[in-house]
Amino acid sequence: MENILIGLGIFSAVTFVLSLLLLPWFIARIPADYFTRPRDSDPWRVLLQPRALLRNLLGLPVLLAGIAMLVLPGQGILTIMIALGIMSFPGKFALEKWIISRKGVLQAVNWIRQKSHHPPLEAP
Repeated sequence: MENILIGLGIFSAVTFVLSLLLLPWFIARIPADYFTRPRDSDPWRVLLQPRALLRNLLGLPVLLAGIAMLVLPGQGILTIMIALGIMSFPGKFALEKWIISRKGVLQAVNWIRQKSHHPPLEAP
C-alpha cells in the first residue's frame, strides 16, 4: 500500500510540473477568434471520427489524474482543464465558454498570451 501511495505522489508531482510547463503552450495555441467563430451544427458527429476517439482515449487518463489530484497533492483543476482541452465531446464548447466567462479567467488567459507574444482572445 505504501508503494502505491509513493507512486501516486510521484505521478502527481510529475503531472504538476508538466501542467505548469505546458499551460502557456496550450493557451498560446488557442486561435484568437476561438470563442467568436461559427460552430458545427451537429456536435454529436464529432464522436464518430477516429481522431476524436484517439483524443478522448489520450485525454481520459489525464482527466482521471486530475480528479485524483483533487484529493492528492497536485494541480487537480488545472489538470482537469488540460484534459478537457485534449478531449472532444458534445457540449465542450459551451463548457469552455462558461469557464472563460468567469471573472478574471479571460484576463489571466490573455495575460499569458501577451507574455508569449500572441494576440488576446476575443471575448465570447
